[in-house]
Amino acid sequence: MGKYFDMLQEDVRVKEGLAACMNCGICTGVCPAAAYYDYDPRQIVNTVQTKDDAAIEKLLRSDTIWYCGECMSCRPRCPRGNTPGYIIQALRSLSQRLGFFVDSEKGRQQLALKRTIGQNIMRTGYCIRPDLVDPDLHPEQGPVWRWIHDNDKDVFERFGQNYCKPGVGACRKIDDRSMEEIHRIFEVTGGTKFFENIEECSDKKAHEMGYAQGADDTYFMDVLTVNSGTHSEK
Repeated sequence: MGKYFDMLQEDVRVKEGLAACMNCGICTGVCPAAAYYDYDPRQIVNTVQTKDDAAIEKLLRSDTIWYCGECMSCRPRCPRGNTPGYIIQALRSLSQRLGFFVDSEKGRQQLALKRTIGQNIMRTGYCIRPDLVDPDLHPEQGPVWRWIHDNDKDVFERFGQNYCKPGVGACRKIDDRSMEEIHRIFEVTGGTKFFENIEECSDKKAHEMGYAQGADDTYFMDVLTVNSGTHSEK
């Protein structure tokens, strides 16, 4: 009893975000995600406060904790100074650390984030740059984005930037020394090990789900694009 709660308490975001919830429901009332998803931050905070291992583990394995947009609308409105968004962040981190994230459709999308934004950072130093956003993966961006993507060097060089080149500017090529420092930061802080865990847990789950090659490109695309349609508020 309380094992997962104790693990959550190790996260500073829980210490900062959970003071004395009285279940008034204001956080749910102002939450944009609650208006669209089957999602209630008040209930999540209440579950965490119970310290019940079975209930918290159910949360850690659920889609529920991945609905939050982390807008923090809940923070300034809580009369007791709680921040449910911080608690959600801590639940997500613990779910990732324990490998529970692969047990939900939304949770499995962590692999997509790791292989796009995470890989971008490790490869280029940027989480997002125009040439890194593949139009085939984001058709919702429309034909204008495809044109920008295909003509990015011409477009951004017109602004006088050193686009993907050494020098100064927001989209410059990050120098080798800075890239080495980024990789070192990830090593020291546990980020590299964290990424490896996402891959390992995803690969194991992919095999369990019948993907013979594990977490290959097929699994990645399914994780990124398939939606069961069961997440909206009924």
